[in-house]
Amino acid sequence: MKLTTERLQQIPEFIKVPVDQLQWLIDKSYIKVLIQGEYLFQQGDSIDKLFVVLEGKIEIKVEQNGNYKHIALMDTNQIGGLLPFSRASSAAGFGDVLIDSKILVLEKPLFREMISNHYELTEVLVHTMTSRVREFTKNNVQAEKMMSLGKLSAGLAHELNNPASAMVRSAKELKKHLGNVPEKFKRVVSIRISDQEIDSLNKILFEKLNNRPENNMKLMERNEKEDELEDWLENHGLDNAYELTETLLDFCMDVPALEEIYKVTGQNNFPHAIEWVENVLTTEKMVDEIGEASDRISNLVNSIKSYTHMDRAPEKTSTDIHIGLKSTLTMLNHKLKKKNITLEKNFQENLPEAKIFVSEINQVWTNLIDNAIDAMDHSGILKIKTSLDQKFLKVEIADNGEGIAEEHLNNIFDPFFTTKAIGEGTGMGLEVVQRIINQHQGDIKVKSKKGETIFTVCLPIT
Repeated sequence: MKLTTERLQQIPEFIKVPVDQLQWLIDKSYIKVLIQGEYLFQQGDSIDKLFVVLEGKIEIKVEQNGNYKHIALMDTNQIGGLLPFSRASSAAGFGDVLIDSKILVLEKPLFREMISNHYELTEVLVHTMTSRVREFTKNNVQAEKMMSLGKLSAGLAHELNNPASAMVRSAKELKKHLGNVPEKFKRVVSIRISDQEIDSLNKILFEKLNNRPENNMKLMERNEKEDELEDWLENHGLDNAYELTETLLDFCMDVPALEEIYKVTGQNNFPHAIEWVENVLTTEKMVDEIGEASDRISNLVNSIKSYTHMDRAPEKTSTDIHIGLKSTLTMLNHKLKKKNITLEKNFQENLPEAKIFVSEINQVWTNLIDNAIDAMDHSGILKIKTSLDQKFLKVEIADNGEGIAEEHLNNIFDPFFTTKAIGEGTGMGLEVVQRIINQHQGDIKVKSKKGETIFTVCLPIT
């Protein structure tokens, strides 16, 4: 059956297109017949044809982790494929023919003639493209939000796991340790020393507790010190010297300090006194570990609060941009550690505050830093620099990864453009970044070559 303009007018988009323009479309196109199970297009094919489904159904799907995910359905009287002014280059998925189909096909080289001579036809096709982009944007923004939430949740769970495990471990050890206190207490009360000697012992002990020194000994040096300490303790009446050395060294309680205690307590009382000292130090160490772990959890929760700005109304606020950068680095710290990436921060002090939408700007830092981490191999270097540039705050985020190919630099801020594999990126991250920066009347630029990619964000102070 021959295709007529009356048949094309059954397609909603073509109802008001002049008949002569529809006839041009018929004359310049050809009909492709596809059998169920064939493909209209496959992943990687060039997007260089306009498709109009005259009969049939085409499922558009992408492959993710070995499985196919449904994206859209092209039904009878629907338009797809290449559209005027579209910048798409290659298909990201498959067009699977669900039932026998007839497709009207217009090749890309004819688009120039159509745009020059057939305004109404071009107009409806451009309108179709913008509607399609709007729908894809709506769906992908939601998917991007869910993906970001998943990343955030996974990162937070990972970060919380370490301090939480440390708290549980230290609490169990503390409980076990305190169970031995009654037996040790018997030996402590048997010590017969004067009040003055007790004061001297307390002074030595609490000087170590209140002014706990940094223990920066290297492994070999520590092993030597432990052996030295163990020998000294055994020579001064301790049968379980090896059990005490680790904690004593943690507080830098070395041989001179022990000699001072020995001098105060005397030979008979020293073994029980040093056990009591070690017991107090062990309790202090475990309480410190629990305190540090709980502080870390509190800091992570505060970072989440700062990151999402959940306790504030969505309005521009004068803010130190370093707070958001540090919160974001806390969120992504597990990825930095996993890839053994070195972080170099060069934050200019006393930067003026900028009025920003805090949560949105934190999205910018997350996307840029996360992309930089993904771009680097293990043991990469991430550099973040802040400075004042006239009336702008300038933030530079640099990585030493593979770089962005020159042919992609002009497209990286386009919606849905991504250089990542299918399923690893939606192509919305940098588009969101640019939209947020524009919302703040700021500017974002990128320079890239192999081994160095720098994103520069400028935000107005007022």
